Amino acid sequence: MFTREKDKVQTVEWGNGRSSRLLTESDGMGFTVADTLVRAGTKSRLQYRRHLEACYCISGRGEVISADGSKSLAIEPGVLYALDEHDAHFLIADPDTDLHLISVFNPPLRGDEVHSLDESGFSHY
Repeated sequence: MFTREKDKVQTVEWGNGRSSRLLTESDGMGFTVADTLVRAGTKSRLQYRRHLEACYCISGRGEVISADGSKSLAIEPGVLYALDEHDAHFLIADPDTDLHLISVFNPPLRGDEVHSLDESGFSHY
């Protein structure tokens, strides 16, 4: 049993926000928990090819859209979305407020991963 404080864990700038990695691979739990901030007005092209991800919104608003545009899900406090098929997607934060998520990854992250956000494709790790 252990505790972890957000201000004492590794925090990375992942591209359009920051992620405090509360649990990582080295903790031996089999999954990662991250406190994730998505900056207001940003649009991120993402895909997790090695990980499944679920995100629970604790504040802010936004949208997650499938890469082909066929599915769009509103994100607001109290909503969880799951990327259960290594889905390529767009994560969009509303223009006026940051989107604050608790993210869970399986298998776990090392903790130092960051995205490469450009127009060449969907960033992944």
